[in-house]
Amino acid sequence: MSLYAGIDAGTQSIKLLVYDAQSRQVVATASAPLELISGADGSREQLASWWIDGVHACFAQLDASIRASIVAIAVSGQQHGFVPLGREGEVLAPVKLWCDTSSAHECQQIMQAVGGERRCIELAGNPILPGYTASKLPWTRHHRPEVYRDLAVILLPHDYLNFYLTGERFMEAGDASGTGWLDVRTRQWSPELLAATDPDRDLLQCLPPLVGPGTTFSIVPTIAAALGLSHAVRIAAGGGDNMMAAIGTGCVVPDRLSMSLGTSGTLFAYADRPVVDANGSWAAFCSSSGGWLPLICTMNCTVATETIARLFDFSVGQGEAMIGATSPGAAGLTLLPFFNGERTPNLPDARASMLGMDLRNVTPANCYRAAMEGATYTMKYGYDAFAAAGLEFDTIVLTGGGSKSAAWKQMIADIFDLPVEVPRQAEGAAFGAALQALWSQLRENGDGTTLPELVAQHAAIDLSLSIRPDPVRVDEYQMHYARFLRHLEAVRALDAA
Repeated sequence: MSLYAGIDAGTQSIKLLVYDAQSRQVVATASAPLELISGADGSREQLASWWIDGVHACFAQLDASIRASIVAIAVSGQQHGFVPLGREGEVLAPVKLWCDTSSAHECQQIMQAVGGERRCIELAGNPILPGYTASKLPWTRHHRPEVYRDLAVILLPHDYLNFYLTGERFMEAGDASGTGWLDVRTRQWSPELLAATDPDRDLLQCLPPLVGPGTTFSIVPTIAAALGLSHAVRIAAGGGDNMMAAIGTGCVVPDRLSMSLGTSGTLFAYADRPVVDANGSWAAFCSSSGGWLPLICTMNCTVATETIARLFDFSVGQGEAMIGATSPGAAGLTLLPFFNGERTPNLPDARASMLGMDLRNVTPANCYRAAMEGATYTMKYGYDAFAAAGLEFDTIVLTGGGSKSAAWKQMIADIFDLPVEVPRQAEGAAFGAALQALWSQLRENGDGTTLPELVAQHAAIDLSLSIRPDPVRVDEYQMHYARFLRHLEAVRALDAA
């Protein structure tokens, strides 16, 4: 029996999924929680060692027979994180994460150095947004000068796990798109943006080589032994969590829209050409399958519902039951769920606001619905940019932890006025990584199956979980979404003041 594993290094946990391609069944899953270091300045950090501990904890949960049957692994990781390494491969500082907004000022400095936001988009396809890797380097230079002095290698979170597993330093174009330094049209580093980020150092010397889809590496024998794996295991290139979720949800062919409900919320669609917006309304990323992945990212998704549940001291499961006792619009409550600041819309310094409160509507159930609606409205705001550019979709494929919520699925169908489908494997990023590992190993052995062909065989939809819009609620939500937009514009004006 040959098994394939996907590791997903998220913000809240490390997840491990093991897939049997012959029976087309997931044979094992495991997870390990992660902590988050938060600062009042918008900083969000983790220790890279926590990820390593989490990987070991996950593999330790598997039966020895399953571990011994794994032949290939790929890693999915949260994007944009800045992992600074010294010359000996040592991690020099806590890792600044995708949801870290403390370097918003440095974003503006970099873009001004190349002639502004539009020039930045001309050079690389994307502006430098808070959370992107690029701004974290000048922040480090100013706030952690000893780290900057000793910096030899820049890696992303999934790159670092690959480095741990293989001893090799490399990146791939999908995850590298999120640094802000990659010209997504050519899949090459932008010399102008590297120089604008640090005019005194050749950053190209700090960046590892870029490898293409299907590349594999050997596992370090001592690491294989520690994890209970065969020394013959191959490590595929992996990618950012959104890129791996695209594979896991079948988003490797045009006209498919995927939505991921995790700590952040994302919308992404495969394209066979660069899809760049001159105004930077979406992230013009590369995919990890040889194409491109126009993507909308919000920084506050399940974090919004979890925060409200914690505030009122109930579980997310109890909140799910409460939704049934409320109606669309949450009795007039609107939550702008910007607990981490926000990327879409670009409001890095914004904070969450509950609006429309009166003496009757402030109940735990209404507040929980307002959190779910607010997170969904924020993604709808991003989707409107896709629609304005002429991109059309007939279905949303849902993945991530929030996809397990029946109430949230129906809400998305009603707010977007689109049918919602859920893959049989709900953890799209970990499953996508396992499929990439499978395809890469087959390719290495001379099998000519293309990645879209392989994904079509394995990434099945669970038809029993499909949801269609309720026409009555579609009309109701249009009114409530308009209210959200009015509140958003008012808060945007306050944020700019």
